[in-house]
Amino acid sequence: MVLKKYEIEAALHAEHKAIQEGQLKEDNPLDQSEEFRQFCEACRRGDLKTCQEKLQEGANINARDRFDYTPLILASLCGHYEVCQLLLESGALCERDTFQGERCLYNALNDRIRNLLLSYDYSKSRDPLQPLASHLTSLLNLTVPQTSDITLVAESTSFKLHKFILAARSPYFAKKLASAPDTVTWKVPISIPTKSLEIAILGLYLSEVNVDFGASEEEQAILAGIDKLGKQLEIDSLLDTIIESNRRIQRQKRGQEVERGRLQLDGWFHRNVLHHAVTISREKVDGVRWDRQNNIFADVLLCATEEDEPVEDGSSNARHDIVHIYAINEQSNGIPVGPAATTQSRSRSRSRAPAKSVLFPVHRAMLLRSEYFSAMFSSPFKEAQDSEHLPIVHVDCTPAVLRVILAYLYTEQASFGLDTAIEVLFVADFLMIEKLKVKAAMIISTLGNGVSSVVEAENPRGETIDEEEDALDIYEVVRAGWQTRVHRLEEFGARYMAYRLEHYIDQEDFKQLVRESAARIKGRQETDTVELIDDIRFYLSERFRLRFEDAGIDEMTEEEERKSAGAVSETEAKVQKDGWANGDGTKALAMSETEAETEAAFEKGMIRTLDGDEAGDEFTQDALNYQILLGKIDTLLENLHLDA
Repeated sequence: MVLKKYEIEAALHAEHKAIQEGQLKEDNPLDQSEEFRQFCEACRRGDLKTCQEKLQEGANINARDRFDYTPLILASLCGHYEVCQLLLESGALCERDTFQGERCLYNALNDRIRNLLLSYDYSKSRDPLQPLASHLTSLLNLTVPQTSDITLVAESTSFKLHKFILAARSPYFAKKLASAPDTVTWKVPISIPTKSLEIAILGLYLSEVNVDFGASEEEQAILAGIDKLGKQLEIDSLLDTIIESNRRIQRQKRGQEVERGRLQLDGWFHRNVLHHAVTISREKVDGVRWDRQNNIFADVLLCATEEDEPVEDGSSNARHDIVHIYAINEQSNGIPVGPAATTQSRSRSRSRAPAKSVLFPVHRAMLLRSEYFSAMFSSPFKEAQDSEHLPIVHVDCTPAVLRVILAYLYTEQASFGLDTAIEVLFVADFLMIEKLKVKAAMIISTLGNGVSSVVEAENPRGETIDEEEDALDIYEVVRAGWQTRVHRLEEFGARYMAYRLEHYIDQEDFKQLVRESAARIKGRQETDTVELIDDIRFYLSERFRLRFEDAGIDEMTEEEERKSAGAVSETEAKVQKDGWANGDGTKALAMSETEAETEAAFEKGMIRTLDGDEAGDEFTQDALNYQILLGKIDTLLENLHLDA
């Protein structure tokens, strides 16, 4: 249906009024802070590293500056594909039916960026927390593996739920379960309809509730029951979201409720899982006994071990004692580990301190977001069997990385830097957490860029900053991309090296990487190429802004040779006319002191190629450098006996 002009104006007026009254949240609020200005400037310049850092600091990705530009509009307008991709993956909006979305599409510098913007539909760009909400909702119908530990009963219907979710989402359940953690059943008053309890549970588990209530007595009774449950469980926002008739306001309230639920789970995760993590000697891990009845309702222990640390004079050899971890209570102010005193023998014969392990009390219901854990707990393995004490599952990573993994599983968000990104990538790949793999790869390819985006835009001749080279082991990144099957890292590594090829081309590590790339093709034939070399050649041509079909390299080179030959002829003629003979009979050019100073100054500012030869201008320099680097690649392949 096509609306008339006065109807559109009335709708816009009503929307503006709702925003002013606080009923409706503006999609693109004005942000004039200095931090947001720096964020927008980074998007305009294509500085991936700064963009990623500002996003981690909490910059509003959909705000607009005083010129009415959003970060996504600036990045698309200036042609920065990678920045656009980062913003869209982080939740930037680009809806065709909105004013700002249409501006993004219309102002996109090229079709590649425009197609990228079109590929991100509403659900993908608008609700990055949807996977977390979907997982919580799926737990309501999960039968294998069994993860519920409390049953809510209404009339003849029962609902199998999870104590930690109820305690995190409802202050009422938090207080009730804190005073009686052994509770396994909760009966709803008969006056509350079963349907009301079902809708309330869906709200607690972040499920989207779409119910249209009429004026019948039964439907009004359900609404009254929802209202009563909302007040009792202290989740007053539940009824407001359900009865909202305006679809846009309802959608925003739904998003606010999901974010509220995420923050509640985040608080529970830090107050309980991280706060009650236990650090213990690696030798004692297998002797830990953690009771199933505990105040944080954990049903499994994850163990990560620190790397051995060297010490100057000896280390301790601990016995394999049985360490009992009892039920947590308020008086203990933590987890009592006993016996407190253990005899230890001191020895100076060892040079490394015993490694420390960290045990995290966690919940299977959240670990199921990992396909690895889902298969483990659904199998006949001992970790999936009921036992008196919590099973211990060892994860081959450091405690810091395991904290990142758990934070993502519980809250959909994880903050980590470049120093741990590669290890997070490998562990996420092992645990089959695909979205976390993508996030780790995104951090590596953005923070790992250093100032390369500026180098690529303003200094294509490869003059890089020394500090940047030490920030990233690009060989490790490329191998990580191969091993984890993340093509994004392979492309990033090839581009990174192509823009600094003169730095890497002669290194033995680079040669070894080329060998490994060639060896990735099984049953290699003479016609097979080397994928890494192909990618580097592609980005090398991009670096120098040349096209293979019409680069004009030969013509430029021949012209330069003709100019050089002409200059030599003129010099010889001048020597014959104005010069004089040296003692050995050769001619020399008479040069005044002023002319010598002029030539010295000219030599100092001379544009030279990578081989040290003179180049007439920067365009010629680029063309010759491009040829030099391609020649080095060909020489490298010949030395390695590879045909690519």
